[in-house]
Amino acid sequence: MRFLLIIVCFLVAAPSMAHQLKSSVTTVLFNKRTHNVELMHRFYLHDTEHAVGTLFKGKIDIINNKADQLRFAKYVESHVALQTLSGEPLALSFVGAQVDGKFFWVYQEAPIPENIEGIKMSNGALRDLWPSQVNMVNVEGKGKIKTLNFAQDDTWLEARFEQN
Repeated sequence: MRFLLIIVCFLVAAPSMAHQLKSSVTTVLFNKRTHNVELMHRFYLHDTEHAVGTLFKGKIDIINNKADQLRFAKYVESHVALQTLSGEPLALSFVGAQVDGKFFWVYQEAPIPENIEGIKMSNGALRDLWPSQVNMVNVEGKGKIKTLNFAQDDTWLEARFEQN
């Protein structure tokens, strides 16, 4: 009975604990079909709502107001950068942003450079607001999936691709 009570306590507490960890997930996809590197940033909507309340003045409605969504997307853009391993910047273009269920998505893309052997990336979105923010990045489409975890003082991390 005591074990059952502990399990019930965890199940009740789990939803409130879910928002304690500030995190985002980004997929960096090297899309052979479009010849673009596509970035898909996923943030919890709850975190996004708290962030825009701190980042922007006035009444903000990230769920229904497209202008506020664009303001947050521009903030994300200003905190994300890609480079080749030699330090050549990849000029990311804004594709769009959307609310999807409990998530807020921001999309970017850039042409894939020829003979790219890896990338350097910076992802500081929300880390200026919350030092505990962790931004996980999965790099796909160039061999095995590589994962970069931006936490604490990380500014630039790199993923090297296996050569065929």
